[in-house]
Formats: sequence, C-alpha cells, structure tokens
Amino acid sequence: MLLALLSAFALSQAYRTVTAIMAPGLQGDFGLSPASLGAFAGLFGLSFGVTQFFMGIGMDLYGLRRTLLSAFPLAIAGAAVSAWAPNYGWLMLGQLLIGVGCAPAFLACTVFIARHFPASRFAFLSGVGMGVGGLGLLLTGTPLAWLVQQWGWRSGFVLLAVLSALAWLLIWRRVHEPALAGPAPARERWGTAVRRYGALFMLPHTLGILLLGMVGYASFLALRGLWIGPMLIDRYAFTLVESGNMALGMSLISLFSPAFFGRIDPGPARRRAWMANFSLLVAALYLALGLVHHATLNLALVVCIALLSGYSVLQYSDVRSSYPPDLTGRALSVFTMAMFLGVGLVQWLTGWVASWAQDQGLEPYRAVMATIAALLALGSIAFRWLPASPLLQPPGAPGKESA
Repeated sequence: MLLALLSAFALSQAYRTVTAIMAPGLQGDFGLSPASLGAFAGLFGLSFGVTQFFMGIGMDLYGLRRTLLSAFPLAIAGAAVSAWAPNYGWLMLGQLLIGVGCAPAFLACTVFIARHFPASRFAFLSGVGMGVGGLGLLLTGTPLAWLVQQWGWRSGFVLLAVLSALAWLLIWRRVHEPALAGPAPARERWGTAVRRYGALFMLPHTLGILLLGMVGYASFLALRGLWIGPMLIDRYAFTLVESGNMALGMSLISLFSPAFFGRIDPGPARRRAWMANFSLLVAALYLALGLVHHATLNLALVVCIALLSGYSVLQYSDVRSSYPPDLTGRALSVFTMAMFLGVGLVQWLTGWVASWAQDQGLEPYRAVMATIAALLALGSIAFRWLPASPLLQPPGAPGKESA
C-alpha cells in the first residue's frame, strides 16, 4: 500500500521539477522572462502548500485513500490543460490544478508511516519514501529531456498525464487503510479541526521549525527543478540532453541520500544541531556555486549539494518528536504546507532576482545562488535561536534546547 501511495508522490516530484527541462521550450514559445519562468515553477509549490492545510483536515476526517483519490484527478486535468495551453495564462492554470491535485501525495505517505509503523523506524522509512518518490525526478532528467528535445515540451505533459492516470488506478485498486487499534474516534467538525490546526501556530517552537522548513527542501528544488538546466545551458553551452544528464545525476543521488540521513539520525538530543549545521554547510555550497565559473567545479558542487540535501528528511523526524502523538498528523501537515509554500516562494523569488540581475547587467545565476544561500543561512539561524519543543529537553533543563 505504501508503494502505491508513493507512486503519486513520485509523479508529484516529476511535476515539480519539469521546469528545469521545459524552460527553453517555454521561453521560446511564450517569450517568458526569468521572472515569469520562476512564477510558473513557483505556482506548483504555492498551490501545493496552501492546500496542505485542507488536505490534512481531509485526511483526519475522511482518510488518506478518499482524500488522495478525490484530489489527484486535478493533477491529471492540469497536465492535460498544460499540454494544450495556447498561452501563458492557460499554462499557469494547468500548473495551479497540478499543484492542488498533488497536494496530498507526500503527506499521505508520511501520515501512513506515522500511523502504521513504529516511531523508531519513522526517520528511516520517511527517508526510504523520499528516495522511492525520487524516481519521479529520474523521469524529469535524461528521459524527459530526450522526449522534449524530440517532440517538444507538450509531449512531456502528455506523458505525465498518462502516468498520473495509471497511478490513480493503482491507488484505487491497492490502497485500503488498515484499521487503527481501539475504537474509532468521533469524527470532528471542520470548524473544530481548523481551530486545532490553528493551535499549533500558538506554540513557541513551531515558528523555528517552519522557518527552516520553508528553505531547506526549497533550496534543492530551486536548483533541481528550475535552474540546473538553464544555468548549464547558458553558462557552458550544454545541450538539453546534457543538462538532463546532470539533472538525472542529482535525482539518482536523491534516491539514496534521504534514506542515508534517516539511517544515521542521531536522535532528538542532537538532531537540531545537525539540521542547523547542515543548513549552513549547504548554504556555503550554493554560494560557491554562484561565484565559481568553472564547469567541472560547478558539477562537483551540484553533486555535493545533492548528497547533503538529504538531511532535510531529519526535519520530519524533528516534527514528530516535537509534538505529542495526538498532534503528529496535524503537525506533519502544517510542516509540509510550510515546506511547499517555501518551494513556491523561493522559486518565485529567485526568478525575480534573475530578472533583476539581467536588468542590471549581472550574471543571473550568481545572484540566484547567493539568494538561496542567504535564505538557508537565515533559516538555520532562526531554527538555532528560536525556542525548541519542551518535549526535546531533558528533565530540569531551562527554557530552550541549545543547538
């Protein structure tokens, strides 16, 4: 059942990274500026993130299967609209539908793992889930680059629409949630569920978790899902397939790095320090990627970023450890909402930064990578110094954990 759920997440990963391969075609057909391209890529994350709140409530009230089967057809429709789109407006509508349709995909997997597997295996299984979902990233590397180079960017959306329909059928056929132990809880009203979600934002430790969550995964998606193709093509005259090969390499690494970090999870006492320090290290790599203009060194830096970005799976373990069991599902939903709002905002912001840099006669990718580095550093600082959950502190410790 988990593998069936992960099929939708893999397609979600593919949708959120197609821009890196389709960017040249979209710019050629619609004359898109870097800002418009960033807005297109970011709309998936924004629509995905905004609807996480409602998808989380839907899963609490109606279950994972019903929520996912109801929402995912929107992704199929969005891919069809995108393949047909005669102009930029229709393209954005398709992206909006895709983001909403994919919104429950990964949340369903994490909630399923949290509900039906031991807490001691959560970090590892979440990492494995992110790795399996990364198969969607493989699709948007060399295979999609070859397809787009042969038949145009519209063919990519046609393929994704067909695969999404097959994933929906697989979930419909295979996913039937196991019954939870004990009597079934009384179903909440929507108003009560909304108030209980709102209560999470009143807890002091929620802010630091969300601020780091908004930039950690978003930094990787900004590079892999938007800028890796244009940067290699513009800086070093790579072909579309050659840039797709590099995207494929990043994707292959992303299959294994989350599971690796899940396996070496140091536990609640040291996890926060690891997360803050890895964020700063990855920020330094992005800054170097922007400043260094050498093809081999750039490729090496991209590989290092892909290897280390798997640390973001530790954030899910941190969320689970930071809230009592009755709030775990809601906390994971709010965190996922923040994470993908961050994806959308970072992609939109870096698109605007790239356009601004071009207008100033500056190299846009230097400005983009410096912006990503600054956001990661700020997220790390906020996470380090804002309060930690009382559940993570040893008995008798003062107000907040030292990271």
